[in-house]
Amino acid sequence: MKEGGQVMGSRKTETGVENVYAAAQIWVDEALRTDGSLFTQDAIWTVELLEDIQAKFLNRPYQGREDTFQKLQQQLEGSRPEVYQLAAETLYFQYLIHHESGIKGTTKQERVNRVLGWPGLEIAIPGDLIAGLTPGIARVGPSYSSGLPFYLGFLIEFVGQWKGQPQNEQERLLRDPWAFKEFATNIDFQSELLRSPGNVAKTSVQRHAILHLVYPDTFEQIVSGGHKTSIVKAKAFADFCEGQEVDVDRKVQQIRRTIEEKKGGDFDFYDEDISPYWKPPKGEKPVEVFRTGGKGNQSGGKGTQPSGESLQALAAELYLSDDKFLKGIVSLLAEKRQVIFQGPPGTGKTYVARKLARHLAGSAERVSLVQFHPSYAYEDFVQGFRPKRMDGGQVGFELRKGPLLRAAERAQQEPEADHYLIIDEINRGNLATVFGELYFLLEYRDAEMRLQYSDKGEEFALPKNLFIIGTMNTADRSIAMVDLALRRRFYFVEFLPEEEPVKGLLGRYLEKNRTNAGWVVDVVDKANGLLKTYGASDAAIGPSYFMQKGLTPDKVALIWKHSVLPYIEERLFNDRERLAEFDLEKLRNANAPAQTEGV
Repeated sequence: MKEGGQVMGSRKTETGVENVYAAAQIWVDEALRTDGSLFTQDAIWTVELLEDIQAKFLNRPYQGREDTFQKLQQQLEGSRPEVYQLAAETLYFQYLIHHESGIKGTTKQERVNRVLGWPGLEIAIPGDLIAGLTPGIARVGPSYSSGLPFYLGFLIEFVGQWKGQPQNEQERLLRDPWAFKEFATNIDFQSELLRSPGNVAKTSVQRHAILHLVYPDTFEQIVSGGHKTSIVKAKAFADFCEGQEVDVDRKVQQIRRTIEEKKGGDFDFYDEDISPYWKPPKGEKPVEVFRTGGKGNQSGGKGTQPSGESLQALAAELYLSDDKFLKGIVSLLAEKRQVIFQGPPGTGKTYVARKLARHLAGSAERVSLVQFHPSYAYEDFVQGFRPKRMDGGQVGFELRKGPLLRAAERAQQEPEADHYLIIDEINRGNLATVFGELYFLLEYRDAEMRLQYSDKGEEFALPKNLFIIGTMNTADRSIAMVDLALRRRFYFVEFLPEEEPVKGLLGRYLEKNRTNAGWVVDVVDKANGLLKTYGASDAAIGPSYFMQKGLTPDKVALIWKHSVLPYIEERLFNDRERLAEFDLEKLRNANAPAQTEGV
């Protein structure tokens, strides 16, 4: 958990979703903290314009057979251009929540541009905000689109009443997620559209959505109040809620915390191994007991020994040229039980670690993941005292196990199967502080010793069937050095763009997915050649940036501008003269024949 009771796993981790959260925070800054604009430098989210759009749109509900956008266009007819822009920016924010499985990012962009075009506004959605339209957060049904007027209406009335709060009260609400929720829950709707209880009920989806977008580490990405209720009422989770808490979001938070502890890592309530406990398939009863066990690979803790055929299948899934690289890792794990994948960002270290661990373990429940950071401590990783509300409301302390001990316990309870602990960004932590006496146990798996917070006489040993895979970013100058003591205890596996398995990976992916973006491989190779010339080969550009389906020239340009170039700029210490050599079009056109139509 984060400070203030925030649960780590409530934030989505899908590729590209960080752009959605970034866009939501821009909306907070421009619409709530100021009277600014998402698209321009003008003052758009003002009381005056909010009142105008409420008078035109919310106080004149349109009862016709036309579609939502035809109705909206007629309602806004005659408004000044700024009102249209406000409508378009409101629509943009509403679309942040809608997952691309229900509506594509290009369709969202087209609809926002359509509203901007009604008064003839020559305004372009900024590139970083276009990126925020994909992939979205929640997978919702057709009714989500049909309820568009009510969702837009909620946002307009919400911000309108927000503007009526003193600035110090606004800041208080933004600092406190639960106070913010109370404000959003108690909006006193005044418009003709939302005045009736029946229509107010239709805004609940957007209320849940805005809570997650503004506070993604506190509130789940669940936009259905019914789903949240089903989770807290599930018999499988009956013992996971503490005290007499009645707030459904706080209860869901408690349930998440317990499941994360049992699973030893992050999860989504819609995951196929979690949803049957509260949302079973039609005609089936919910599973009533939450378990983390199960069958799968059973190697007796002697080191995973998968068949050559299964590794070949995994290699194909990872776009590797063959399974030789994976076989090498399996051999290293069998010998030392600990490896670290090291290389520049974007080379697939964490992705391969998760896929390989899941493959070797035979079950996702036998794989745990933890990410180190500078403030991470022994008490977080191994064991330590944490505050807890006791009976009578008093605050006391209890000894809690960290992900290492929880993973070790699961491995001990299932000695016939292999278990894996993935430590992402392992060198971001102060390793001597985080590992403590585990330095010794990592090298001597047969030994036992007393841990820092253990009772006298209580000995601990790392199970032989618990394997550790760490990942290390070699390009980040802010991270801690890995000392020789730890290096002696791990095998190190390089992920370098110019060597297998990373070499040729992007080309294989683009070819297999039938894109016409083969030119991107050449651009990346040229950029990495320049980085090597400037002594920054350890910061080469990895293929993961561009391993996306539907890769178009515009999408490549966005990735290059907002991900690759800032990364290169940091490595070159903001050397503008050298940075100019990494211009996308310059690299694409260098020594290349004239481009034809298409990508």
